[in-house]
This record gives sequence, C-alpha cells and structure tokens, in this order.
Amino acid sequence: MDSPMKIWAHYAGLLVLAAICLMPIWVMISTSLKNEVLIFDGTPVWFFFFPTLENYEYILTRGKFDRYLTNSVIVASLSTFLTLFLGGLCAYALARTEFKGRRFVANATLLVRMVPPAVLAVPAFAMVVTFSLDNDLAVLTFFYTALNLPFAIWLLFGFYKQIPVELEEAAIVDGASPLQVFFRVLLPLMKSGYAVAGIFAFRIAWNEFILALLLTGRKTRTLPVGAAGFITDTGVEWGRIMAMGTLIVIPPLLFTFFAARQIIAGMTAGAVKG
Repeated sequence: MDSPMKIWAHYAGLLVLAAICLMPIWVMISTSLKNEVLIFDGTPVWFFFFPTLENYEYILTRGKFDRYLTNSVIVASLSTFLTLFLGGLCAYALARTEFKGRRFVANATLLVRMVPPAVLAVPAFAMVVTFSLDNDLAVLTFFYTALNLPFAIWLLFGFYKQIPVELEEAAIVDGASPLQVFFRVLLPLMKSGYAVAGIFAFRIAWNEFILALLLTGRKTRTLPVGAAGFITDTGVEWGRIMAMGTLIVIPPLLFTFFAARQIIAGMTAGAVKG
C-alpha cells in the first residue's frame, strides 16, 4: 500500500499538470472579460479585475456571430454525419471481407489522414475555382468529410473486427434482414466507436481554419474565419477575438466532457489487431 506522502505527491503532480493545461484557457476567458485599457496595460492582470461583457455584447449584436454559428453548425453536423455513415460502411466492408492486403488498406487510410490540411488547401482551392464552386457550404462539407473519413474508417475497423461474425449469422438464422442485423445487433455494440469517431470528426470540422478561409466567402464564413476577422491592419482586437474564441471552444469542450467515458472506452476497445 502506498504511503500518504506518495499519494499526496501523486495528486499534487496531477494538480500542477491540470493547472498547466487549463492556464491557456483561463488566459483566453479572462482576456475576453477585460476592456482595452486593461488588456494593453503594461502589468498583466489574470485574476483580480472588474470583468466586463462588452466584448461579448459586440460579438453577439454586431459581430455577425449568428451567421458564423449557423454555417459552422451546418458544416460540422453534415460532415460528421457523412463521415460516420460512409466510414461505417467502409469499415464494415474491410472487417467482413477477406482479401489479400486488407490490413494494409486499413492502415493506409490512417496514413492518408496524416497529410496536413494546409498541404491540401492549395489544390482544393484550385479545384473549387476551376469548377466555380467557391463560397458554397456543400463544398466545405465535402472536403471536411474527405478529411475525416480515413480516421473514422481506421477506428471503426477495429471495432467491427471485435464483433464476432457468429452474432450476425445467428440473427440471420432467426429471420432478421441485413438492415435489422445492422441496426439491432451491430449498431448497439458500436456505440462507443461511433461516439469517438463522431466527436473527433465534429471537432476537426468545427475548428478547422485553412480550408474554411480559402473556400468560404462573406456569407459562408465559419466561426474560426469570423474570429480571424478581428485581426485588422490597425492591430489585433484581443478582447473580441478572445471572446469569440471562448464561444467557439464551448461545444467541443461540452461534447468531450459528457462523452469522456465513451472516448476512453472507444479508444481502448478499438485498438486491436485484425
């Protein structure tokens, strides 16, 4: 049994690590609650000051936040749905079809995901301009789906490999149709995997900046591009950009917090060799 001193040292180390991880978030939130005088003061104040909501008031009333939010919700939701739907079909086909090089194909999908979005930005922009498809949310949804599919396929492939084929065969013998087998047998067992893939796909589509900057216009900008609009020729409007950043991180943080158990279970359960 560990000594009390060792236990206290363990929790103290975790506390320090948590403080280091949360410090940037607190700096962002505290800056969003300051006025310009306090922000540009020579002596930084992080904890004891009189907060103000003027930055949030400006964003919500005059910063076109509702338009940016609507665009981000549409693009992130649609791309996440398409990623899970198409990724689930591809992962199931890989897991249930025996062919030479199957494992290589499954791992190759993850290698494709390692390509940075910045590398794909210029050819994506060239394609969009060539076919006159710029300033369209559907185009951005398409590219986000393509960006997220490799990881979703790789992750869901490990989950499908864990499910015994005998379960499907037994359901078919009992008279279940292929759709009934999928929705009543496979899908309940795949909830953790789909939750993890969905959270990662939504987070990437919600936070991505480079593609959104190049492929959107005034009416189709997403939240990250809208936040960058506070960087002007005369300087950076730190209070407003930090307020926008605080509002942007709320949905991913909430999803991650409430689905933490599914994320841990999903990442550990899906890490199997086929």
